[in-house]
Amino acid sequence: MKLDQITNQPVVETEQFDLRPLRRSDEGLITLYGADERVARMTSNIPHPYPPGAAQAFIARSMADSRTEDVWAMDGTKSGGDEVMGLIALQRMDRNQSEVGYWVAPIYWNTGLASKAVAALVAANPLANDTMFASVFQDNPASARVLTHCGFNYLGDAESFSVARDTTVPTWTYSRNL
Repeated sequence: MKLDQITNQPVVETEQFDLRPLRRSDEGLITLYGADERVARMTSNIPHPYPPGAAQAFIARSMADSRTEDVWAMDGTKSGGDEVMGLIALQRMDRNQSEVGYWVAPIYWNTGLASKAVAALVAANPLANDTMFASVFQDNPASARVLTHCGFNYLGDAESFSVARDTTVPTWTYSRNL
């Protein structure tokens, strides 16, 4: 599989927050929220406990010209929120497809932030994808509701390894044609 190099990453603006590329100054809040076991357990790739330097390395990878994933901070400063309320990403796949991944800081759970961020990213479609995919752990039905609310259709069950849980976890997989 050959992936094209990503060189630009646009800012996606909404009324309440912006999805913007990560910057080095995001390290503190990413570390704070990434170290929260409730956040890490609902992702496949955040370890728990969160090791020193992990956020710095993650930010460096997300800023690299050779990256295959675009990561945006959910930045609420325009409406008095935090600079990082969560993260959302598009992992580039072959055949003009991407996989959406996101997490929201616990303080912003049940506020609609995840739904608004996913909807904004889908509407902007910054990689001009034909299809977006996403999967969620089956013990996270709130995240599944985010996807269906944003027009994603259920594809089936699968499983994914969770670094924080150190085990394979059942998932629900979704797709959205654009």
